[in-house]
Amino acid sequence: MNNFTKNKAVGFIGALLVLAFLSSCFRPVLYLQNKTHYPVDVFYDNQRPARPFDPLQDLEVKGEVQLSARQLDERNKRMLSRGNDMQQKELMLARLTMQAKNIGADALVAVKYTYYTSMTDNGYIMTGLAVKYKKEEETTAK
Repeated sequence: MNNFTKNKAVGFIGALLVLAFLSSCFRPVLYLQNKTHYPVDVFYDNQRPARPFDPLQDLEVKGEVQLSARQLDERNKRMLSRGNDMQQKELMLARLTMQAKNIGADALVAVKYTYYTSMTDNGYIMTGLAVKYKKEEETTAK
């Protein structure tokens, strides 16, 4: 094997090592690619569906969760962070959308999330209005 071929092989292996090192520094952002699909459409407080709808029922999910170790500094008796994480919020929204689906709703409108924090717990309330879309004939006949 001549020197040119050896240098080319070493350069190729070096480039692979650098590429492997650089790609290990960055974590893939999967949450941008994986949008959660709920059993009904979800519209937050400032959004409205394009289709006309009839209100069915106000729904609510509420509860309390103990502060986690990452939220509380036991040594100094200080709170480090407040509220629920994204996974807990998605679970609450999933419960709310299942309630809506069980009563025959097509969507949740005006979904709001509020929380409070005490010395030992995170409390939360998620509310929304379950609605049924109007049929096409109903909206064009009027």
